[in-house]
Amino acid sequence: MTSFYTSLNALRNAETDLSVIAHNIANAETLAFKSRSVQFADIVAGGTGNDPRLSVGLGATVSTINQDFSLGAIEQTGRSLDVAIDSEGFFSVRNRETGEFTFTRNGNLQIDSDGNIEDARGQPVQTFAIDPATGLPLNNTPVDTQVPTVSAAGSVLSSVTVEGDGNLLAAYADGEIVPIGRLAIATFASNDGLLAIGEGRNRATGVSGQPQFDSPGVGNRGSILSGALERSNVDLAEEMVSLITAQRNFQANARAIDTATAISQTVINLQG
Repeated sequence: MTSFYTSLNALRNAETDLSVIAHNIANAETLAFKSRSVQFADIVAGGTGNDPRLSVGLGATVSTINQDFSLGAIEQTGRSLDVAIDSEGFFSVRNRETGEFTFTRNGNLQIDSDGNIEDARGQPVQTFAIDPATGLPLNNTPVDTQVPTVSAAGSVLSSVTVEGDGNLLAAYADGEIVPIGRLAIATFASNDGLLAIGEGRNRATGVSGQPQFDSPGVGNRGSILSGALERSNVDLAEEMVSLITAQRNFQANARAIDTATAISQTVINLQG
């Protein structure tokens, strides 16, 4: 009986849906986390070319698991190296070992003892080199950024701040302020094509297209909000409703299997 396999497949789909919902709920407090949703597609087979009205449905399959890249709530932290993008775009981070770029909305930046600007995982955040005289990028090639811990005058680094246009400014103990670089913001032809690889990071794929780098506020890229972080965009109320729906779906398909079993048992008894 095909109803067994149809309902069994539906149970697997419902389990996938429950797993995605549980993943969303677990990351409700994860910085810049983007919620995911499962999309299903029906399976049709066994029809006849002469009469399309006789096509038989064989259940459903998982079509895609999409990320929702809508903006999460912005939380003010007051920390100078906490930054958020108020619209489209991603921060770019380079893996020191492989040289691979990954992309994130998490702007919890750090500075190490050597003055390197890094993400929370200790990987260098990409910026554009700028002309100290004008404060404008020299080109659109992203590079690692190192802030001099001692100025040319011999003064010790006091703090690093980020302006709305993405410029990083180093302040020294003698009051001197020196522009260091500008945050490089990446956009893609299709955000839906990005591959989530964990820890809030995404990898470019052939579906997403290659990253296009430019300054904050250019094109559809958002400007930088300094002293703030983007929270998860998970809506817990919506996830709880989805959880109940997925649970009911699982129960209904389990009941369908029970019904098919009862019918099969009846047929076997008749044959006996």
